[in-house]
Order: sequence, then C-alpha cells, then structure tokens
Amino acid sequence: MLRQFELVERVKDYAPDADEALLNRAYVYTVQKHGSQKRASGDPYFSHPVEVAGLMTELKLDQETVITALLHDTVEDTLATIEDVEKNFGSQVARLVDGVTKLSKLEQMAENERAAENLRKFFLAMSEDIRVLLVKLADRLHNMRTLHFIKSPEKRQRIARETMDIYAPLAERVGMYEYMREMQLLAFEQLEPEAYATITGRLAQIRSQDGGQVDAIALKIKQALAEAGLKVEVGGREKHPYSIWKKMAERHVSFEQITDIMAFRVITESEADCYQALGVLHTTWQMIPGRFKDYISTPKSNGYRSLHSSLIFENSMRMEVQIRTREMHRLNEFGLAAHWAYKQGGSRPDGQVGWLRDLIEIVDASHDAEELLEHTRLAIYQDRIFAFTPKGALHQLPKGSTAVDFAFAVHTDLGAQTVGAKINGRHMPLRTELSNGDVVEIIKGKEASPQLSWLGFVVTGKARAAIRRAVRQKERGEICAIGRKLFEEVADRMPAKIGKKAIRAAVERLEFESEDELMYAIGAAKLDDRDLMEALVPGSTAELPELPKQERAISIRGLTPGMGFRLADCCHPVPGDRIVGLRHKGEGVVVHAIDCLELANGVDADWVDLSWGEKSQGAVGRLGVVLYNRPGTLAEMAGIFAKSHANVMNLELTHRDDPFHTYEVDLEVQDLAHLTRIVSSLRASDSVAQAERI
Repeated sequence: MLRQFELVERVKDYAPDADEALLNRAYVYTVQKHGSQKRASGDPYFSHPVEVAGLMTELKLDQETVITALLHDTVEDTLATIEDVEKNFGSQVARLVDGVTKLSKLEQMAENERAAENLRKFFLAMSEDIRVLLVKLADRLHNMRTLHFIKSPEKRQRIARETMDIYAPLAERVGMYEYMREMQLLAFEQLEPEAYATITGRLAQIRSQDGGQVDAIALKIKQALAEAGLKVEVGGREKHPYSIWKKMAERHVSFEQITDIMAFRVITESEADCYQALGVLHTTWQMIPGRFKDYISTPKSNGYRSLHSSLIFENSMRMEVQIRTREMHRLNEFGLAAHWAYKQGGSRPDGQVGWLRDLIEIVDASHDAEELLEHTRLAIYQDRIFAFTPKGALHQLPKGSTAVDFAFAVHTDLGAQTVGAKINGRHMPLRTELSNGDVVEIIKGKEASPQLSWLGFVVTGKARAAIRRAVRQKERGEICAIGRKLFEEVADRMPAKIGKKAIRAAVERLEFESEDELMYAIGAAKLDDRDLMEALVPGSTAELPELPKQERAISIRGLTPGMGFRLADCCHPVPGDRIVGLRHKGEGVVVHAIDCLELANGVDADWVDLSWGEKSQGAVGRLGVVLYNRPGTLAEMAGIFAKSHANVMNLELTHRDDPFHTYEVDLEVQDLAHLTRIVSSLRASDSVAQAERI
C-alpha cells in the first residue's frame, strides 16, 4: 500500500503546483473515516481508496481526481456526508465523489434494479465530468485484483459478470485498453475457470518451448525496417487469454487451430513512417487478405489509432502486426485518461463524447431496469463497423447493424421518420445488415413512426430504446383514445349528463392522477363499467341488478390494430364484417367477427358492440386455398392476388395430399367486398379446387 508521503510525491512529480496540504488532509480523512474497517483480504479498508488513488497518479491525473479516489467510498461506507466532503475539500471534489458513490439505499433493491439505477446515476454523472468514469474504472480494477479473497462463489461470479458486461466495455469505449485487458482477464478467470486454466497453461507451454522465437521474430522485423531506413521499436507478445477464448468460441475451433496467437507492435517516429513500415512488411512477408485495418485515417470512436495487418511468417506461421507512433501508443493504452492528463489551460474535460450522449438518451428512453441494462450492454459493445452518409459523415456501429440502426445513430428524429433506405445507391430492405464502408441514404416520411416489428432486427441500444419509447407512447395514446370512446358510451347510459366536474370527481375517487390516466384504465380494461358509473355518480348502480345495455356501437376507425385494440387471430375480421369486442380484465379490447366460434368462450369478458366507422380500410384476412398438384397452379394463384391488388403477408403449405396442396394465405385487403371478390376469382380458376375464408 502507498504511504502518505509516497502518494503526495507521485502527484508532485507531474504536478509541481499541486496542493500538498490538501492531499495530506484527504489521505488522513479517508484513514480516519474508514477506521478499523477491514476488506475481505484482511487488509485495512482504507488500503483500497489509497490504491485507487495510486492508479490515478499512474495516469497523471489532477489532484481533484486523486482526492476523489481517496474519498470515493467515504460517503457510502462511513458516516461522512457529501456536505462534509464539500466543506473540507470543495464543491468540485464533492460533485465527483457524489458521481462515483453508489447510493446505500440501492442495496435493498432487486439486483437488476440496483444495477440499472447505479448505471443511470453513473452515466448522468459521467456526462458532466468524465473523471467520474476514470475513478470508477480504477475502483473496479482494484476490486477485481482482490476479488479472489471473497469467499462466496456466487458473489465473485456476479461481480465478474458485471465487470465483463459493463466496466470492461466502458474501459474499451474510452480507449483504456490496459484497464480493459486486465479486467477481462480477471473476470474470465472467475466466469470460465476451466477455459482460463487451459488457455493460460497452453500459453505457458508455448513460452517454455519457443526458444526465444518471439524475440527472434521481433528482431527480424526490426532489421527489415532498419534496412529501409526506419527507426522503430518492435515488441512481441502473445494474445490476451480472453481474446483467444472469444476467438475459439466465435469460430468454433480448438486452441491448436488458432493460428495468430502472437502479436507484434511496431512503434515509429511519425505517421508517415507507419505507412512506410506497412509497405516494407507487406513486401517482405505475405499479408493475409481481408485482415488489414487502417485505424489511423479512420480512428475508432474512442480515438484509437493504429495500422493492423496479419502476415504469414516463415514456416506458415501467422502473426498480427500493429503499427503506430509513440504518441498514438500512449493515447491508445490510456485513452481519455491520457487526453485529460495532457489537457492544457485547466479546462474541465468534455465527457459529452458522441457515444456518451447516446447512453444518456438511452437512460431517458428506457422504461425499466431490464430495458436499461439490455440497451446499455448493446450500446457499449465493442465490435464495430464503419458506415457513411451520402455527404461522407462517418458513423461507427456494432457489427450486425441495419439501416434502421444507422438512421437512429445519425439522429433519433431521422430514425423515427424512416420509411426506406438506399445502401450504396440501391434500394434495400430496412433489415439489411450493413458492411464496412457502406454508404447509407435514409428515406424519410413526415407521417412515419417507428414500427414494433423493427425490434426484431435492430441491434443498437439507442435504436431499441427509441423504438420502444415511441411504440409505448403511441400505444398509450391509442388505448386512451379507445378508453375515451368507451367512456363516452358509458356516460350516455347514465341517468344524468356527465360534465367536467363529475369527471374530475371520478378521477379523485378512483385515485388517478389525471383524466388521461382514467381513460387509459378504461381502454386497458383495468376498470369495468359498473365501477366507472359508481365513480361518476355514487349510488347510481346500487339498486341495478344489471347495467343498462350499450345503446350504440363504438367506432374503431383511425386506431391501429395491435395498439388500441387487437384483431383476433381466430377469425381475422376485416372492415365490412359485423364485429364485437371482448374486454378481459387488464388485456384491453380484442375484436372478433360476430360469427366467430371463439365468442362462445367469452362468457367471463365484457362484450362491447363495435363498428369499423365510415370508410375504414385495411386489414389482414385469411383464406384456405386448395390447389391442384400440378406445375403453375401456385403461380396462377399469386397472379390472381396481384391482379386484385392484394398483398400477401404470409403463405403456408398446411397439407400435401397427392392430387392436392392446401395453403393458408394471409392477405392484406381493403375490406370485406375486396376479400369476397378475391375468393370469387379463386373459385373461378381451373387451378383451384376450393377457396374459402377461415
């Protein structure tokens, strides 16, 4: 553990103007506040904040960050308060400590809720000052280094999983690769102990048997570059054990089949030397096609810059080579921490980098703990691709991203208005996965809105959060709309006219916060007619053995199936059918055709007389079609649908008898008359043995 004078000396080495007295006071403060508390290892608890502060000095961070590291657990684990910290160390330190500290009340929450609430507070604090993240990452790294002292295997696994899912990717996203690699290694040891032992054992075996092969290859690379007049440093190392395991899992191969276990790093004097060195290596050894990446001209979103290439060395041995300047190397290893440490003029760091703004948007859009955790893990996942707007603006996205993910990455409003996409000049489906270098043009419509079906293929946390939020808002609006229609129908059955005063009184009696909440409860079938009538006019239903019958049908025109109501799958009603709605408690309205056999099972539901409303158009009807089993009959059926301007939504072969094939077809039609004309056309065809609506 660092002693007091050692910590102060470390800070004074790179920041001669640091306030020595304040640093000493912070050291003494954390020792006194943590007192006799012990860690799982048996060490005094204050050794942890002191070690975290030591990690901050290794990054050459300012005294406020070092003091924050010393104090980061005092508010959570001792009697100290934020006010106390502010009084002794100033408002800046207090704000940073508050950003890092986990609220003690969160410990009583369910695990997912606690983790989500921590993330919510953490990201909001990060958006104000990125140093909050730097201290938190150092805090987690030191906790991982001492994780083996915790006796409970379940607790070790939980902490390791959280580190692998959240903190290691966060370290990667701010370019702190040293922290990321060590966190992944320590978490990997806990989560996959057998795989960890096997891979580290094999790597140790390779080291013992290589006879200095790594050094020999590094020397040959250096000699080849020196002959070209380049002054470089070359170092070799084996790949990270977790990286090897991940590659084995992704490629479904054994350890022996991983060919590029060795990686070499070339440090040059200038950026131009990087490209010259690349040319020398590619002409000296054969490069592996498809394995070259230029992160100098196109840096990663975390600022990482380097040239990557894979070469075939002697004896068919594959190796990865990374080429970068000394300055690139410093920034690559410590990322935002290095940017902050060397920032001039004393201005505060900018935490509002693009991906962090996306995280804040996700925090605002997520509905509950599960969603927040899911969206966040997606947002900080590290495998990325590059795509461009038609004007050349670069956007980085996770692998597997689609045109919709790209639209939301450009701007949330653009994503919400997306109706189509051109990829490299060609119209493509919205679900098309993007590749590196694709140029994506988003086609938008003013009346468009995010579709629930998009959740089936989007991969970014930002897109999923925005779609879910938009769909929830639309669904709530439509449920409120049908609730208002139901309310007006119930009000018409009351003995007296219902005015605003009665509605406000009903909202109060039913303990809702607003009239909209009342309408939502009616539309979602959380409130039945009798309870509503009683709330509007107390005593009005006491003497009634049964309620007055519905006097008029309720129009569902303008509402979206699947939002304010649901069209029943058993009868597939279309405009023109006589319809009735069933309201099961808490399930909203399900619309059936009046002759649907399933209505016999609806005795425990509220029945609502519905109508489509004037000029309602558009629904999906289902047909059962039996075709003769001969060439061309399926094409003729499709031709009939095309001539009738009906869109096939689904086609399924349900029975295959030798002379006949039976299909179920879901068709998008305008109304009942449209569907009836299609059935008549099918029955008139020589290819069709039978056609009927089902």
